[in-house]
Amino acid sequence: MAPLAPGSVSLRLYPHDLPATDQVELLRHQARRASEIGYDGVMVSEHHADFPGYLPNPVQLAGLLLDAMPTGWVAPCPMLLPLKPYALIAEDLAWLAAAYPGRVGVGFAAGALPVDFELAEVPFDEIVDRFKTALPKIADALRGHDPGPLGTDRAIRRLAGDPMPIVVAAQSAPACRRAARLGCGVLYDSLQSSEVSARLGAAHREAGAETGRVLIRRVWIGPPPEAEMAAQMDHYRSYANEAAAKNWTDDSLVHGDTPIAAAEALLDVLAESDCDTVNVRVHVKGLTPVQVDDQLTRHADGFVDAVRAGLGG
Repeated sequence: MAPLAPGSVSLRLYPHDLPATDQVELLRHQARRASEIGYDGVMVSEHHADFPGYLPNPVQLAGLLLDAMPTGWVAPCPMLLPLKPYALIAEDLAWLAAAYPGRVGVGFAAGALPVDFELAEVPFDEIVDRFKTALPKIADALRGHDPGPLGTDRAIRRLAGDPMPIVVAAQSAPACRRAARLGCGVLYDSLQSSEVSARLGAAHREAGAETGRVLIRRVWIGPPPEAEMAAQMDHYRSYANEAAAKNWTDDSLVHGDTPIAAAEALLDVLAESDCDTVNVRVHVKGLTPVQVDDQLTRHADGFVDAVRAGLGG
């Protein structure tokens, strides 16, 4: 299945609190397992300065994961678009796609953590304007078209016949309409309520997008890790802005006693949210690699197949 395609089921990967070399090897192991148990692809995202649970180089990491996966796609998603000139980001992505044709997607966000932009020497108060300016340019470039010197790059030109799937992190109706006008899908906040997602999805639809709404949800099979979830929520509250937090649900963890029960619960949330694509999270602050491996083993026992069948239906 194409990256980020409607009906796809993907897994989001996060590094554990380990030395750098061990983090990379464990992520490669988890990406390989995700591919083997039936996930269509995996996503990795971006923060800097050793922000807990993130790595700073999602395009490079995507290449390391693709090399370890027998099948499936990887999407750096979301990348922080205002951090670098759009042309440099587009070049990196285009050449990765040339190495792994049909296996690379991407998502973009404006960002929210000041330290990311401090390191890039980008004024934090400029990031929204930079994002709005760069998004249509990089969308064109990743479809093989750019009016400037970037348009001569042969990896960029190749994308005219194999355009890269793009989603945009969206938490408002204007953002959803902007994405639709650019032919992009939307990626929602993992803590966002179903009601908010459905309302934003209506704006995406009204602007001409029939598909391409990606739900992100943590999923747990068996007794949920309540202490770890509480720690994760405290972590989110430490840096989230007030506008985003207003859209959060009090129960963002989808869980079931069995893989099929968890799949059915997730499909209910997908229907309520008007989403046609799902990105599953397992990682919670404080979980060990063994606990994540155990969850992935449970996902292999019918969960992924049941979610994909439900989305297809």
